[in-house]
Amino acid sequence: MATAEPVIELFMHDILGGSNPTARPVTGLLGNIYSGQVPFATPIGFTAPQGGTPIPNANGALPTVNGIYGTPLGTGLSGTTFAGNGNGNGQLQLGPDGLGLGFGTITVIDDALTAQPELGSQIVGKAQGVYVASSADGSRQMMAFTALFEGGEYGDSLNFYGLFKIGSTMSKLSVIGGTGKFKNAKGFAEVRSLIPPGQIATDGAETLLRITVHLNY
Repeated sequence: MATAEPVIELFMHDILGGSNPTARPVTGLLGNIYSGQVPFATPIGFTAPQGGTPIPNANGALPTVNGIYGTPLGTGLSGTTFAGNGNGNGQLQLGPDGLGLGFGTITVIDDALTAQPELGSQIVGKAQGVYVASSADGSRQMMAFTALFEGGEYGDSLNFYGLFKIGSTMSKLSVIGGTGKFKNAKGFAEVRSLIPPGQIATDGAETLLRITVHLNY
């Protein structure tokens, strides 16, 4: 008979660009843009070098992060909205990936998992793995990652797999096992995008995910 486990709630901080990114596109057209392997872009990340050429959104607008051009569209888990860095610019609207540039992009992550929504709150572990832009319109990311917990109440690891729907109220990922305390675990996780609270603690573009994990054995 399956034994119900207490619900585990985590906050995942996915940061593109800035001085301490935790997510990096590595393949696909946008991965090549990051590494400077396409003719119309230099390795800009989120900050265009002096004289560089920014990449326009599908609506023709030039994307910015806090007034700095150069944010590649179609990357990340937020789709159209990123957090600013606390300089009074609030949320940044990037526009949809209508050009389909992000399709097929693989992004590697090493994201912090915290007990509270604030980036500076207690770290309970790391989310390490990948997400892949798996729809041509940029609305879905296939996620496969392991949550590595740093001892304490939880310990060990959980594995997640599934589709994250950008802009949706909630997405669901499958729990496909784990290690240690979570050996043979199964269940699902409810994933919701949140606006980072309070002062933004990063100069990159942060996506904050609330992950509510429901387990049984």
